[in-house]
Amino acid sequence: MARGDEHCALNGADVPRRQIEPRTVPASGAPSRIPAQTEGTASPCARSLETDLADQARQLGFDLVGIASASAPPGWPRLQAWLAAGYAAQMKYMHHPARADPRAVFAEVRSIVVVAISYKPAGHEQTQGAVPEGAEPARPHGRVARYAQGLDYHRVLKSKLHQLLDWLKERRPETQGRAVVDSAPLMERDYARLAGLGWFGKNTMLINKRLGSYLLLGALLVNLELQPTGAVETDHCGTCTRCLEACPTGALLAPGVLDSGRCISYLTIELRGPVPEPWRGALHQWVFGCDICQEVCPWNRKAPAGKEPALQPRPELTSLDLLELLDMSDADFRRRFGPTALERARRRGLVRNAAYVLGTLQCSEAIPALRRLQEDDDPVVRDAAGWALARIAANTATVTS
Repeated sequence: MARGDEHCALNGADVPRRQIEPRTVPASGAPSRIPAQTEGTASPCARSLETDLADQARQLGFDLVGIASASAPPGWPRLQAWLAAGYAAQMKYMHHPARADPRAVFAEVRSIVVVAISYKPAGHEQTQGAVPEGAEPARPHGRVARYAQGLDYHRVLKSKLHQLLDWLKERRPETQGRAVVDSAPLMERDYARLAGLGWFGKNTMLINKRLGSYLLLGALLVNLELQPTGAVETDHCGTCTRCLEACPTGALLAPGVLDSGRCISYLTIELRGPVPEPWRGALHQWVFGCDICQEVCPWNRKAPAGKEPALQPRPELTSLDLLELLDMSDADFRRRFGPTALERARRRGLVRNAAYVLGTLQCSEAIPALRRLQEDDDPVVRDAAGWALARIAANTATVTS
């Protein structure tokens, strides 16, 4: 998904691979070239820098690149209304006032270079990740959001952005900048739309006509005055409401309105305490994140697979053995998930989620491990284990009565 902003960084475009995103997108979806001369634009030298910048970004592996001016994000008032409605749940960091002005992130910023990389795996299917190839079907597995099935995207994108900044400094020694990948209070999606990378879908994700929404966003804030590439002003979702209808917890209250407190991605990653009772049995085997609203999106079915090797799914991360998770220590967790995005959930979160899913599946095989977890040092883990045991016991009582 296009990660960032009010979608819980639950972090997530129309830029052709041969030039910066055009100002307009033809109905056919084919990219248009930037006009050779536009009244009031920067000098030919500046245009050359921007063209070279886009070429360099693509050489570094970015699929999409565009430029937005460092103006106030147009979505700030909408974000304030969303926060006032309580839709950020317990994500206090979403209230950071610095989101209102990119200068609070980098004081000298004049332009924002926005980039994206596709992480869509080959063979896009709704069932992908449910059970790994060759695994015993009877052994329960938990699902992992696609963006977390490779190496940690923060490290991958930030490394490439630093290389892009170094390249800019070679071309313009006066260049100063800051690379951001979900690491600062910046409304990345707003600037991605302003830079021409895509539009906001009804599932709140940034969608690109060519690459869909399986996109990871990054931004390079620089002190250079660069020519913006132009915003995407058209919504291409039409009358489709598949994402709203598919969400198992009803987290999408209306087109573009997400209640994070009901979102599986928030519940399994961002929420640090116990999951509220109504949603414990509604995780649909997800133990880290959720892709359902993206899986049903027609734009993703048409999109090609991503090409970045570091983000390709690793067999050991496409799904997780739930019984193994229950016996995982803190050291096991750090060793296994330290270089991945799953680290954000912490051991507490993954074990908690595994217990909820096993309880929902009423897996009697998990009873010994769940009983051991009732003595765990973490009260959240103990609570989840107790809930799961009660669900399994209730099913056993029903069957034997």
